[in-house]
Amino acid sequence: MTTEIHGICPDQFAAVKDAFAANFTDAPEGLNEVGARFSITIEGETVIDLWGGSADTAGQVPFSQTTLVPIFSSGKAVMALMMARLVEEGRLSYEDKVVDHWPEFGQNGKDQLTIGQLMSHQSGLPGFDEPVDPSIWYDPPAVVARLAAQKPMWEPGTASGYHPISIGLMAGEIFRRLDGRTMGTALREDFCEPFGLDLWIGTPVSEHDRAAEMKRPSALPNLGQLDPLKMAAFVNRGAAPGGRGSAEWRQAEIPSANMHASGADLARLLSIIANGGQLGRETFLSAETLAALSKERIHGPDKILPFDLSWAAGLMRNEGLNIFGPNADTLGHCGWGGSLVWADAKARISGAYVMNRQSPHLLGDPRAVRLVNAVYGAL
Repeated sequence: MTTEIHGICPDQFAAVKDAFAANFTDAPEGLNEVGARFSITIEGETVIDLWGGSADTAGQVPFSQTTLVPIFSSGKAVMALMMARLVEEGRLSYEDKVVDHWPEFGQNGKDQLTIGQLMSHQSGLPGFDEPVDPSIWYDPPAVVARLAAQKPMWEPGTASGYHPISIGLMAGEIFRRLDGRTMGTALREDFCEPFGLDLWIGTPVSEHDRAAEMKRPSALPNLGQLDPLKMAAFVNRGAAPGGRGSAEWRQAEIPSANMHASGADLARLLSIIANGGQLGRETFLSAETLAALSKERIHGPDKILPFDLSWAAGLMRNEGLNIFGPNADTLGHCGWGGSLVWADAKARISGAYVMNRQSPHLLGDPRAVRLVNAVYGAL
């Protein structure tokens, strides 16, 4: 059965629309879409915006322009952008020590960690060092107090080890101390309301009816041999939020894990990085700040994810991954189940892929990579 594809796609990019349609009927690994959206900006302008399928797993609710999709860790790209804004405003430097802005963090040998190292997953705090009540994630002060006191699980600044959720609360604490607002509030007031962006860190109940229903993956992701670090990050009790319903989870502000987004507006926001710091006619990030955001902070085998990773300040660099197109310096992030966002300053392209059928791929869902490659193939 053919899925009707909606949206805009110039003839030059006909292969992209074909690939998007094929993901509903003949996706790699049999991961046929339930509902999805794929959007591209070039030089800050939306050029491709495609959507189709169902927002619910029963196929009764059409996936539309107003559907919000939980993008999980792809939201870390927005978190990185919000932190870069503090750098632009002179409130923060990536070379500052975390304790310069959050003195309590320095306990147990964490006093030399820089903001840049924290944002590139080098703190040694991928999660809690022992099982906890999973409802703790709904109490940010309790989370950050516990992480501040915790002994790092490796020497800070010596290796990256992916922090699935903890990095969002730590970055959020620094942001709140410097800006006075939560990151979700600042995103809404500074970007979403002025520019009409449908992006939420902390999604109010009024928007929940628009949230896509997720079809969970049929298999667990392959983390490789489990060890205490991977258990703390992904497996132990309390490694992820729990104990509350989906409504409370959506309303919580966890910048690393529970963003709800329109794919088109996610691509628009990331165009700030791809398009010289500009959104519309406003410049948010200078060339200096963009260079500091994009700079490689560490490169090597990650202690949590089974990949060699090159980290910028909160974003993955494409070098060695080759999932965000052909340019090694492209920045991006992936989310649990398949979502993917990226910003390519060389080609001045940003893009977002969101969907509600999840796969077990940790990075580079083949449906998303197919679409990204079709874009660059058409240029």
